[in-house]
Amino acid sequence: MTRKFFVCGNWKMNGSKKSIGELIQTLNTAKLDPNVEVVCAAPAIYLELTRSELDPKFSVAAQNCYIVPSGGFTGEISPAMIKDCGMDWVILGHSTRRHIFGESNEFIGQKIAHAQENDLGVIVCIGETREEKEKGITDQVIFAQMKAIADNVKDWSKVVLAYEPVWAIGTGKTASPQQAQEVHDKLREWLKTNVSEAVANSVRIIYGGSVTGGTCKELASQKDVDGFLVGGASLKPEFIDIINAKA
Repeated sequence: MTRKFFVCGNWKMNGSKKSIGELIQTLNTAKLDPNVEVVCAAPAIYLELTRSELDPKFSVAAQNCYIVPSGGFTGEISPAMIKDCGMDWVILGHSTRRHIFGESNEFIGQKIAHAQENDLGVIVCIGETREEKEKGITDQVIFAQMKAIADNVKDWSKVVLAYEPVWAIGTGKTASPQQAQEVHDKLREWLKTNVSEAVANSVRIIYGGSVTGGTCKELASQKDVDGFLVGGASLKPEFIDIINAKA
């Protein structure tokens, strides 16, 4: 099965009206591979600005959401609000949310379920820390994360899995193409065993963790790497090179 290549730029807590406007102009005028689905995840306060100025061929994602439609949850946004403002996706389970804000596998699972109830596409992040990698428990960690995801997904066509080894995020260290392929293959086998062969073959598994214009082509050549979740490089012109990694 051919899986459409998927590249999401996670802008994190970066940008201003001016810099985001310049980035949008770069994206809108760039020559891009038409066979790639591109999503930009803007900070919540800039979501509507991004959606209004970005070419409609791009999708826009929120970087987080809560587990109920509305209520007394200061500082949170709901999937219903995200959809109401014209966004198609939300990033959930990013290592920032897991390790700085203490979100558990179970809580992330609840967020996935609620996002799906609102027909919002979900980019779900999984990955091991440096300590977990050194202890040799990568498989144990990512399979526990996968179970919490699978228990809450009703529509796999609206899910993209992002493998982001925590030790590679923002550190300049990237998993080798072979390391990335090995984990992506294990994730696909897990899906085949625990969900279905059809889902295992169709769901897109993308890689994140210091992806750059220099590392993207070899990573993209791996058979189970279906795209990228890009952090810092998504704020620079080299994001175009990453989108075009398969071209």
